[in-house]
Amino acid sequence: MSATTPNDKVSATPAGTAPPATTATPIGGAPRGWLQALAVYGQLRVLSMIFLGFSAGLPFYLVFQTLSAWLRQEGIERSTIGMLSWVGLAYTFKFVWSPIVDRAPIPFLTRWLGRRRSWMLLAQAGIAVCIVNMSWASPSAGVGYLAVWALLLAFSAATQDIAIDAWRIETAPVELQGAMAAGYQIGYRVALITASAGAFTIADNFGWHASYATMAALVSIGVITTLLVKEPQASLRRTSFDTEARVVEWLNRNSHLGPRMRAAGAWFTGAVVCPFLDYFSRYGLKLGVLVFGFAATYRLTEYTMGPMANPFYIDHGYSLTEIARVVKLYGLGASLIGVVIAGALIARFGLLRSLIIGSVMIMLSNLGFSLLASTMSPTLFGLGAVNVVDNLAQAIHGTSLIAFMSSLTSPKYTATQYALFSSLYTMPGKLFFEGTSGFVVEAIDYPLFFAYTASLSLPALAILWWLVRRGGVFDERRAAAA
Repeated sequence: MSATTPNDKVSATPAGTAPPATTATPIGGAPRGWLQALAVYGQLRVLSMIFLGFSAGLPFYLVFQTLSAWLRQEGIERSTIGMLSWVGLAYTFKFVWSPIVDRAPIPFLTRWLGRRRSWMLLAQAGIAVCIVNMSWASPSAGVGYLAVWALLLAFSAATQDIAIDAWRIETAPVELQGAMAAGYQIGYRVALITASAGAFTIADNFGWHASYATMAALVSIGVITTLLVKEPQASLRRTSFDTEARVVEWLNRNSHLGPRMRAAGAWFTGAVVCPFLDYFSRYGLKLGVLVFGFAATYRLTEYTMGPMANPFYIDHGYSLTEIARVVKLYGLGASLIGVVIAGALIARFGLLRSLIIGSVMIMLSNLGFSLLASTMSPTLFGLGAVNVVDNLAQAIHGTSLIAFMSSLTSPKYTATQYALFSSLYTMPGKLFFEGTSGFVVEAIDYPLFFAYTASLSLPALAILWWLVRRGGVFDERRAAAA
């Protein structure tokens, strides 16, 4: 930021003037043929997104489902496992430090790699260190040591997510965000298979310490990708913060402050205040809050049932090898197909129908889990069937939401605004539902628990119906595409 004397009056330049509020083109644009919709996967940006998606997905199960299986096998109580999932609140509150990732340079690294890639590389280094330390833990001797490193791993992974999401949104235009989100989800799902089926298989043969050590080595995939991809032009062209109109106004109102206070205040205004004001100035307070409510409730089902999935398999007598083969390999493998379908679905029919289909499918998959839990002697076929449906549903569900939230961001505040959206959609699930899931299972058992998780998708569908009636989000996008 350029230095400014206390008495100088600042005027906004054309480059720093905020553009008129416009409505983004719908993800995928106007409806098109299936072959044309699938052709977007051949673009280099989408292919690069697959590897970055792998880097983002690798730590996720290592602090959630895979970790819960390790703890349950060590005899840790389900209520403790459920509460330990609260380490994932780092993902929920990542919007708190997202302005730093969005704006602050890292000495040496930013000059070498650029703002987005430098933060990605720093976060990946933290991920590797945390997984290595988790591999040395012994849960039976106490979960404290493991919990500390799991929390630091979640923090590093959330930081990486902020930078990767910003890179994804800034690298491609809005009409490609459906394909970019799908590419991200493909890599993410491959990472989930690796960190679950792969981790389970290694643990069954060589122990959990070797399993987590192997996962730490796989962080190198993200590191190599970060070094090879290009820094997005949106980040390189970012104007000086003191040219933003709201920062200019703040500086002019506080010309009596010293240079350091003005510099700090201008940074805070541009990095923290402006992203919020920009969002609400484009959508208005009522519609903006309604969109936040939709994002916050859309994935309640997934976040609530997630920590109890592996304890459910283990409590029903499935071995780690069976879980790895049926649940993680076949089930998550089916999700790769689902992600490809999701990207093409968004491009072919648009976001609204994709969001509805995702919600309905995720409810049906949880009702399938409830039915499986009701059987006295569950079979491998039943386990595989419900997991195929569940992973197809999660792929469409998650990809649609990512594309929708990406379309709401402004190029000026990509990292901060997307971190805010992605934090909001996890907050209710993690704060009020995920951590208490073990207590709910203890109280009502698995059949009713999965019926309960299925019902948690109803509020989002109700808000979505309200959004469509209210207009201003989906209607305007269709008009822009026409």
